[in-house]
Amino acid sequence: MGVHDFSINPERENLQNTERPSETEVLEAVKTLLRWTGDNPDRDGLKDTPKRVLKAYSEWFGGYNEDPKLLLSKTFEEVQGYNDWVILDSIRVESYCEHHLAPIIGVAKVGYLPNGLVVGISKLVRVVNAYAKRLQIQERLTREIALAIQETLNPNAVAVAIKAEHHCMCTRGVNKPGTKMLTSSFIGEAEKNLEFRRSFLEME
Repeated sequence: MGVHDFSINPERENLQNTERPSETEVLEAVKTLLRWTGDNPDRDGLKDTPKRVLKAYSEWFGGYNEDPKLLLSKTFEEVQGYNDWVILDSIRVESYCEHHLAPIIGVAKVGYLPNGLVVGISKLVRVVNAYAKRLQIQERLTREIALAIQETLNPNAVAVAIKAEHHCMCTRGVNKPGTKMLTSSFIGEAEKNLEFRRSFLEME
């Protein structure tokens, strides 16, 4: 993706429009997985597990039902000439790796340089959640958040950084708990301002 390509992959967006399996099909699929583990899905402790999994998935992947750009559509112009960075730090990120369906847990930092418009800070958190609560890889998640802010608010600059632990790596495979991955995306004036980029990434 080029540094000036602000479009979000339409193929990924179209995933929201594919026909979903029925709840009955989902419940049977969970039972199949339980049998595959070697356990009995009909025993007392597992009888309600398929329903619990269905409910949990509707929460964990609720981002497919959200329109991140719509969340940012309500803006404010009365900023009294404020034209410096707006940065929201320590946003908890809970996502799931699309390769193993394992948790990605970490924090995000989101900032933008207003161009006459600002948005309620809770909306920034909701945009992070809307993209995080989908099957993800961290690099794409970081970029999608930045692009949504750029395309909706048209600010002078956008900066997004995520630091997260991937359970697909810390609970299986190489088994390295505590290892965290850092990704960042900078748009507009933030792209070439190396001093700002460094301070943004180092900011606690």
